Amino acid sequence: MKFLFICTHNRCRSILSEAITRHLAGDRIQAFSAGSQPVGEVHPLSLKFLAEREISTEGLRSQSWDDFESEQPDVVITVCDSAASESCPVWFGDTVKVHWGLTDPSKLEGDESELRAAFFAVMDTIERRTHAALALDFEAMDRDALQAAMAQIAEID
Repeated sequence: MKFLFICTHNRCRSILSEAITRHLAGDRIQAFSAGSQPVGEVHPLSLKFLAEREISTEGLRSQSWDDFESEQPDVVITVCDSAASESCPVWFGDTVKVHWGLTDPSKLEGDESELRAAFFAVMDTIERRTHAALALDFEAMDRDALQAAMAQIAEID
């Protein structure tokens, strides 16, 4: 199963989702991330807080979704925050698409402990959603069932 996490700039939320999913899923899910307008660098606090949780940051980079045209992901997950009126990129193709909106902790200002708490809150949500996805029997699900299950997981906070 291949998951592609997409956000506009591919520097924080999609990167966190890729790293956490890889960490938790092992060989069960191949996780990637990309952006419609990648900035070319991963947010330094994403790397710092992943490392604090002993989640590998190896190979993480801000990249374009164009790099994944031939990859054919099974599930594309947008992680932009629609509550903040962000425009989420749209992935075209015949794949399961779901929106897992996440607040962008890299946009917040505050001291180190406030930023850590904001990043960890988003990371905790990603972990809960990833655990729920890992509980699915992918092999027994058709496309519609997978779409419905992934959309339901989006409600986990």
